[in-house]
Amino acid sequence: MQFFNLHTHTFSNQPDVLELVNQYPHEFEASIPFYSIGIHPLFVDNIQLENDFQIVNEKLALPECLALGECGLDKRSETSFDLQCSIFEKQLVLAEKHHKPVVIHIVGGFQELIEIKKRLKISVPMIVHGYSKKVELAKQLIDNGFYVSFGRNLLRNPELESVFKSIPNDRFFLETDTIDEGIQEVYALAAKYKGLKLGELQEIVNKNYKTVFDLRLLINDF
Repeated sequence: MQFFNLHTHTFSNQPDVLELVNQYPHEFEASIPFYSIGIHPLFVDNIQLENDFQIVNEKLALPECLALGECGLDKRSETSFDLQCSIFEKQLVLAEKHHKPVVIHIVGGFQELIEIKKRLKISVPMIVHGYSKKVELAKQLIDNGFYVSFGRNLLRNPELESVFKSIPNDRFFLETDTIDEGIQEVYALAAKYKGLKLGELQEIVNKNYKTVFDLRLLINDF
């Protein structure tokens, strides 16, 4: 595997890229080879919520489902924050049941996120995707056992260079989310910021992949 894209909404089918494609239970596409699946806090449908939980539970049991997510907390959502927390916690129980890592969407609820992880004693890896905040918060996340993923904002906001450089090499991933640029461009900028050759950065991400997803997929197959 030359490139790992932790979070994308588009399957590009590139032979040198392993893509963790985000899927929603009510819009599931079976042809995608590897994916994450979860109930997003911005798209909660109370009518089909129980059915969504059932689908998430069923897919997490499959080897091609590499992670739960994206799921999490978003204080912009029309769904009450208490209900968001309840839905998120129920999904984390499923992640623990199936021993799958979690790709987290989080807006304005970082302290609640940390509290939930501690209270539920979550043991599976938890990755905050699309990080765009300050160094201090990143350190707090790292200190509480989270991984941090960078993509869109790393490309768009030069101020994130210092934040990204502060992340330990064994605690980050890279992604594209919904941007038009490829994961190769994210890797190139990340290598520049870290002062590494591309191959060195690839080795770091591959090692992190093995640590987090080692029970889900053999990296040497790619």
